[in-house]
Amino acid sequence: MSGPITKVGYIGLGTMGAGIAGNLVKAGLAVTVWNRTPAKSAGLAARGAAVAGSLEELGRSGCEAIFLNLSDGPAVHEVLLGPGGLAAHLARGTVVIDNSTIGPQEAQQIAAELRGRGIEFLDAPVSGGQAGAAQGTLSIMVGGDEAVFLRGLPLFQAIGKSITHLGPVGMGQACKACNQVAVGCNLLGVCEAAALAKKLGVDPAKLVEVLGGGGAASQQLKNYGAKIFAGDLKPGFAVKLMLKDLGIAQRAADEVALPLEGAALAEKYLRAVAEAGGAELGTQAMSRALEERGKFRFSG
Repeated sequence: MSGPITKVGYIGLGTMGAGIAGNLVKAGLAVTVWNRTPAKSAGLAARGAAVAGSLEELGRSGCEAIFLNLSDGPAVHEVLLGPGGLAAHLARGTVVIDNSTIGPQEAQQIAAELRGRGIEFLDAPVSGGQAGAAQGTLSIMVGGDEAVFLRGLPLFQAIGKSITHLGPVGMGQACKACNQVAVGCNLLGVCEAAALAKKLGVDPAKLVEVLGGGGAASQQLKNYGAKIFAGDLKPGFAVKLMLKDLGIAQRAADEVALPLEGAALAEKYLRAVAEAGGAELGTQAMSRALEERGKFRFSG
């Protein structure tokens, strides 16, 4: 296949996938979607997307590129290469673009199996949360053949603001693991700073303003500082997903004998929240772990 890609598929219409697929529709591409729960396709259908009734139907629809946004590596492998999987129905030269967050080695193994069928693969995890997915301002980290990346670049420009080709397959996922370590540790710092401010009686609004104007400024502070003090734990990115991502990062670090003690503490706090029933809450619910340890409440 050559020339610009105009017909794409999207699999996985969760918190992130629905927003990304919506921006592909908005860009004027012919988009066909498939989701295990068909009802999640309704909103995109109303905006002009076609809805496939099965993976086989999607695979035979003539899409030149297929995006995925699934929960983990096994789910990606099953949808692509499991019994009745998509790959059996794709034309040679189709580009599979995986927006899921999985392990670098998992991405490499999947790419190798697809390559044997003449199918191209880019691992392209994203950062920016639900808001970035909806607004088309995601940061996209891409691993794969450079020529394939350049062919897919107009698609990435429809859904993201920062797009970086990092090298061969797996490097996108490696960069995402680094991203999640930085996010987790930064969120830990925001939560601990907020807890200290609460205990010392610092005005929450003024604290967020002051920290946001200096060296402590960050996306985590901007997105979650005020929400932590208000007890607003609605998910932009769920605790359970961050735990999965930090687990990927820890396994990658173990493979190169690198201890990540800050990330381990962030993971410990998030796991405590999940075990207390907060797995579906937003990651700012890490603040609950500080409440338990400090015997206080941010709000109420």
